[in-house]
Amino acid sequence: MAMVSMAFSLPSLTPPKFRRVNRYSRGMAYASVSKEALGVRVTEGEGNLPKVVLTSAGGSEADIYLYGGCVTSWNVANGKDLLFVRPDAVFNKKKPISGGLPHCFPQFGPGPIQQHGFARNSDWSIVDSGNVEGNPIITLELKDGPYSRSMWDFSFQALYKVILKTKSLSTELTITNTDNKPFSFSTALHSYFHASVTGASVKGLKGCKTLNKDPDPKNPLEGKEERDLVTFPGFVDCVYLDAPNELQLDNGMGDIISIRNTNWKDAVLWNPYLQMEACYKDFVCVENAQIGNVQLEPEQSWTATQHLSIG
Repeated sequence: MAMVSMAFSLPSLTPPKFRRVNRYSRGMAYASVSKEALGVRVTEGEGNLPKVVLTSAGGSEADIYLYGGCVTSWNVANGKDLLFVRPDAVFNKKKPISGGLPHCFPQFGPGPIQQHGFARNSDWSIVDSGNVEGNPIITLELKDGPYSRSMWDFSFQALYKVILKTKSLSTELTITNTDNKPFSFSTALHSYFHASVTGASVKGLKGCKTLNKDPDPKNPLEGKEERDLVTFPGFVDCVYLDAPNELQLDNGMGDIISIRNTNWKDAVLWNPYLQMEACYKDFVCVENAQIGNVQLEPEQSWTATQHLSIG
């Protein structure tokens, strides 16, 4: 498939005075953020891992770790973090960061390679930064290397653009086939939202075909969602095929989060219930996903966007 046109546009990321300088931190190259890119800075995060901090003119803030290209925090102006990082998350590169908006690529779930692929435990690099009308922007890049090729022998480029506004967080993921042969992939943003699980609900999924992985994830039960509001009364692991391009999450804590997308065909709801007794009450996962394989010919690209916002 060719490059997909977007339903809502994200601004260009090249500021007129962007200066790229390669730095090395703990064996990883990344581009310095130009002085003109207001609201964008690179600092050390948990485990001394480099992270990007975005701060909007309206007072919102977001953290993005270069390890995994993972957004781990989205604080709106009132100081409330709408994303969730699990208490068992580690920041030592021995496993992916458990929380925020982890990437699943080039495989969602189990399959021929490791669970959810390798993008979430690979180092991404900064390739661009900017600020448009007080809204900071960063673009990260992941390319193939020995680690990725050891399990998935293709040349690719993934670009991940993150834009922070006062009441919204937008992402754009573009996958390009830079190989001389076609490849296919599946992908998702395994999004963790801070929630009170007993009060949380998702609106917009009624009528969708479902693949319910409870009780047997290897043999999901096909069905159809009949509820106006989907809740989390226990263990939940369900795929919604051909989901609408906007869902609404009531996090049970007084926030209604709009989850809009373009070109993420499917959605996934997940809560581990007693499998994670220490924290299951504090989050829900509402994931934009592409469950079926996308095939790209050489030089073709696939793009999908996510737009999170609150009223």
